Amino acid sequence: MRAIAIRQYGGRDRLEMMDLPTPAPAAGEIRLRVHAAGVNPVDWKIREGRVQARIPGAFPLIPGWDAAGTVDACGPGAGLFRPGDAVFAYCRKPVIQHGTYAEFVCIPEAFAAAKPSKLSFEEAAAVPLAALTAYQSLVEAAGLRVGDKVLVHAAAGGVGGFGLQIAKILGAYVIATAGTANQAAVRALGADTVIDYTREDFVDAVRLRHPQGIDIAFDTVGGDVQSRSALVLRKAGILVSILALQDEAALRAKGIETRYVFVAPNAAQLGVLGRWVDAGVLKVPLAEVLPLEQAARAHELSESGHVRGKIVLRIV
Repeated sequence: MRAIAIRQYGGRDRLEMMDLPTPAPAAGEIRLRVHAAGVNPVDWKIREGRVQARIPGAFPLIPGWDAAGTVDACGPGAGLFRPGDAVFAYCRKPVIQHGTYAEFVCIPEAFAAAKPSKLSFEEAAAVPLAALTAYQSLVEAAGLRVGDKVLVHAAAGGVGGFGLQIAKILGAYVIATAGTANQAAVRALGADTVIDYTREDFVDAVRLRHPQGIDIAFDTVGGDVQSRSALVLRKAGILVSILALQDEAALRAKGIETRYVFVAPNAAQLGVLGRWVDAGVLKVPLAEVLPLEQAARAHELSESGHVRGKIVLRIV
């Protein structure tokens, strides 16, 4: 099968097209014929070797944790899907090697959900990691409730954009940060207030509008943005981050609750997200769809940190 893979960690020049063996599904697994693979920041961090301390890798290493495609074969005991079924999935495994930048990938059938009928394969491949991250952060970790005031950072990006929409679907008041060029796009996703972080300090802007503090801050950026987000929360407010929490003890001493989320595969939650898509309340903004051969270009775009929406590789 054709696959983009690396033989060692390094820069974008390490990505190369390879002819690798087509995998066979093990017990409880399905094999997907991958039509499209989502591109996420974790992909180039894996390529650079930044993730190996947390999740081991093996070479040749095929990046990619997002896929949309059709079931090609079922392993022993796998009975949830049949060959030809259209599905999408978050495909992270205990060892990073057999990813989704390939014509085929085998995954536990419990990772997959039926592809939303209203989405193309390219659009569906943009959903799993980013939308599940937002769902698990806001719904599971932060326990978002109707009427909560929520700050969502980088709301024009993949995780932030889904987080904004999920919060609105669940009845929250959403304050979003975005750059000047992305203000209109973020408003179109449903933000109640949009703060241009290039022109005003988000802490001052939120405090001015909500002097008693807000309920939840969703950090997708880290660093100074993460630490300063605590300044806009009410007592017992929740700071939920997808980046490692800095000085967590000090935050808790100030009465702030902290949550860290590392997204996990969850087909039931994917099903919820898919139903929202088909109901027309969850949009999937695509920034770029590129052929598999241009994986290096996709990583270049992702590494810029200024992508509006999701990047996807079209495979077959």
